[in-house]
Formats: sequence, structure tokens, C-alpha cells
Amino acid sequence: MTYFDHFDSYNSKQPQAQGLLSAGWRPYYRQIDPKFLADLVLRDTPELAHKWFSLNSNLANIAGRNEFAWWANMMNLFSAEARYHVDDFWNYITPDPPYPDHRFTDMLSVETPIKPMISRDEIAIDHVFSRLREIIILKILKFLGRPTLVTQHYLDRFFYFPIEQFANWERLDVINTAYGYWEDPEMWLQIDNVGKERRLTLLARDLRPLVRKVTHGLAVMLSGYQSRVGQIQSQFSLRSFPQDIQDFTDVVQQAILDQDQLAVLVSGEPGTGKTVWTQAIAKEILVSLGYVTFILDHDAVQNFAPPPYLERICLIINEADNLAQDRSMEVAQYSNKTEHILSLLDGTLYRSVIDEMGMQSDQKLVILMTCNTTERLDPAMLRKGRIDLTCEFTHRFV
Repeated sequence: MTYFDHFDSYNSKQPQAQGLLSAGWRPYYRQIDPKFLADLVLRDTPELAHKWFSLNSNLANIAGRNEFAWWANMMNLFSAEARYHVDDFWNYITPDPPYPDHRFTDMLSVETPIKPMISRDEIAIDHVFSRLREIIILKILKFLGRPTLVTQHYLDRFFYFPIEQFANWERLDVINTAYGYWEDPEMWLQIDNVGKERRLTLLARDLRPLVRKVTHGLAVMLSGYQSRVGQIQSQFSLRSFPQDIQDFTDVVQQAILDQDQLAVLVSGEPGTGKTVWTQAIAKEILVSLGYVTFILDHDAVQNFAPPPYLERICLIINEADNLAQDRSMEVAQYSNKTEHILSLLDGTLYRSVIDEMGMQSDQKLVILMTCNTTERLDPAMLRKGRIDLTCEFTHRFV
């Protein structure tokens, strides 16, 4: 460090500041940056001159008091008042410590650790989505490894944590707010203390490449107390299905590559392999294309909105004939699930979230639905522009 602070004991006597020092943190001293100083000299000369003469005037007043002996005035140059004037000038001629650029459009935040929440009566979608964000953020931090810089501000002072001593974020002592910075890629982590939890916030110009990398194969099942975040699994391979289903699969695969949004409906009696086919599509095709899979039960569909921070999403909805029932039937008039799934198929709900969050238009959505019969489906479901591809499974598979 090029600037030696003669007042190391300033504020360091505070118990929490001593705790930071004992935990491995070190005072961060602002350094001279030749380019920054040259810009001040060339572009802000009057203010620089004013600051310089003001500093010298204040120090002269401190050292020239007639009522004190000369040696007392010299000692007074090391007082808190003198330090204040020196620090004010030094802070002016040196750049501020690195700080997150809050103009970054991409941000991902979560409070961790996530408190468990289990209910047999309702799906805690917010809780599952918080768990998903926590997993994504922790995976990104593991992928990035050691940061370029770790700083913390406390009692008007900046501290830094020596990178060579950095082990992991869980063991890092944070009093108020700490920041981690990676030069490549240009990214910030903000850690806020919120009681017994910590709020982790990632800020970057573009988080999508990292999110896509760490969510490879990720699947979310939203189904009451069984809701979980994990990896997509498939009991059967696509090539184990009958030839006509394999031919249909090839058509679906090409449509996934060609379209930003695709809705597929497969029907057939129980045991014809509809559900395992959707899982095989997700595992063998969509995972390699960077899709995150959501398996939704009927209650989840009613309250689901695609997370805007995910670039590619697959929704698997089984037994859609019990979900999007014909609204002319009395049983369907007691639920708005039909309207909600229609909005998903239209893309209105999905696109509204993207537009509001300012996300890019190249996000993609694939909806895979199964049903035993199409007769109970609302006629609006089968209108052109909502269901792109349909297939009836007739071979007994399971």
C-alpha cells in the first residue's frame, strides 16, 4: 500500500473493529492512482488548489496556536482534528475503493440459509423459488472461485480480506455489508447481514451465461410437501419407444430448435408411456440445450410464473385434462386453472414477466403436457396457435 495511515488505532479500538482484525480483515488504505490524479490536475484544477490551500491553512492553524508551547502544537498535528483534514484531502486526490456498479441490469438475490417450509395443503412456491435462487447463486460462487477483491465498510473505514487467506464465503465475518469482486468476468457479490441470515446479491452486466452453466440438468418439482430442486431423471431412453413415437420425437426436437415457444400435447390411455416420454425429452434433448425443467402439479400451475432470470424453461404438466377442463362443465367453473394454462400457452403471462423485468427476447419456453383424453379439454386449448404438436400414444408401454 502506498499510503501509510499514521492513525491505525482510529476506530480500531471499537470491539467490532477489533473483531474484524482478529478475523483476518485488514485496513484498506486508499492509494495514489497516477491517471486519476492527472485528471484532477487537468480537469479540476481550481478545486484541487482550494483543497490544497485549505489543508495547509488548517494545519497551520493547528500548529500555530499562541497559547500553547511549540512542542504541544507539534503533537496536535497528530490529533483527530488534524487527521480529519488530512483524510479529507487524501480522499479527494485518491479514487474511491472499488464498489458495485448498480447500473448493472442483471441481479440475483436471496436470503440464506433458506428456512425449511413444508405443507401438505399448499405449495410454497416462493419458498421453492428462493431455494432455487440459493442453489444457483452458491453454484455460481463455487464456479467463480476466489474473488479478485473482498472489502467491507465499517465505522467510516474500509477493510479488505487478504485473498490468499480466503477459504469460503460461509466463514467470512461480515458485520454490515461486504463486497466481493471478480475482474473476469466483471461481477460483484454483495453480502448483507440480516439477523441470523445473510442476503447474497450477485450483480453483473450479463448473468445469463453463468446461470445457464450452473443450471445444467436442473429440475424443480412443485407438488405440495414433495416439492424439491434436483436433477431431471428418466427411466427410459427415447429410443426405447415405438417407432411412431420416435418419429414424433424427431419432429418435436426440430420444433424445439426452431421455435422460441413450443407447446406439445400427448394423449393416450394410462400405461402408454406419456409421462416417461416427457421426462425423456427433458433429459435427453432439453438438458443439452440449457433448459431448466419444472414439473408442475395442478395447484402449482395455478400460481406459477416463469422465473425471469432463467434463459430457457421447460414445463411438464401431467393429466392436463383434469386441469384445463371444458369451462362449459360445472366442475370447471369453480377454478381458474383453465385460464391460467391458456395464458401460459398464449405466452401472455410469460412474455409479460420478461418485458417487465427487462430481460432479453431470446428466452425460450417449452410446455409438455399429457392427458388421458382430449374430450374433456377446453376447446380453447386446441385452437391454432396454442398447441403446436399433438400425438396419441396407443402402444402399451408401461
